[in-house]
Amino acid sequence: MFGTTVCRQNENFLQVIQSYYQLTKPRIIPLLLITTAAGMWIASNGKVDPFLLLVTLLGGTLAAASAQTLNCIYDRDIDYEMIRTRKRPIPSGRVQPRHALLFAVVLALLSFTLLAVFANLLSALLAMSGVVFYMVIYTHLLKRHTAQNIVIGGAAGAIPPLVGWAAVTGDLGWTPWLLFTIIFLWTPPHFWALALMIRDDYAQVGIPMLPVVAGEESTTRQIWIYTLLVVPVSLLLIYPLGASGLVYGVIALLLGGIFLQKAWLLLQNPADKPLAKSMFKYSILYMMLLCTGMVIDSLPMTHQLTTALTESLQPLISAIFSCS
Repeated sequence: MFGTTVCRQNENFLQVIQSYYQLTKPRIIPLLLITTAAGMWIASNGKVDPFLLLVTLLGGTLAAASAQTLNCIYDRDIDYEMIRTRKRPIPSGRVQPRHALLFAVVLALLSFTLLAVFANLLSALLAMSGVVFYMVIYTHLLKRHTAQNIVIGGAAGAIPPLVGWAAVTGDLGWTPWLLFTIIFLWTPPHFWALALMIRDDYAQVGIPMLPVVAGEESTTRQIWIYTLLVVPVSLLLIYPLGASGLVYGVIALLLGGIFLQKAWLLLQNPADKPLAKSMFKYSILYMMLLCTGMVIDSLPMTHQLTTALTESLQPLISAIFSCS
């Protein structure tokens, strides 16, 4: 695996900066930050300290960037074999693995220091546990050896809301672990939809993703099962935990209904790659909007509006029941 070497190409300074930026897979990071922010907003009852928010999101960004860079180093052999990934910084020779490793270590140290000093030690340790879990458990132990790699490995991507919650409160309770569970259950439908789209790439390099090992029908069945799980679990924030309210409930039901519809269509048409692509793209939108719903619901203004609405409707509800 580690014998893949490519001659380094000469670049100007801006190209070097761009290459290191690409190592961090920046398109993945915003979604992780949104889940972090959701945890912070719920933990603070909608009153997040702006400086703490900035520090936590920056620390999370650095941790995620470190993990993705380490992943690029580890997977450089399969990245070189696949046409889709051959132009990435390491397989293309624009960044040497040893330089990328130093970059990843610096990013991790900055993340830990920032969170430990300006937030708390628990949030810093959780961020580092995400990096370790992603690399050791998912990338090294699972990715190349089992079709259930993304199920167990998905725990790494579910850690950000724990970091956000811990940054605000200094501890963990039922609510942050439910946020963790929501993302953990969401990850298989999200990632397997992508795996259906690029199944041939994984087969080419011998990565046992579920569509390669079990086929499209089995994969879409698993996508359907996990979608059936994540939608009702997302409503547990309302009851029994009471961490979110009516506004979040409406948003979660609408988003969940569409998610289930897309999973059902894919189940009926396992070989339809456009449907898989639609499922993949919507899964991203689902999580972004679900977390946005958590944030909106937690705001004091939202609580005031829902309370006022409930009080104004109470006489009407009482009249209806008295007539019946």
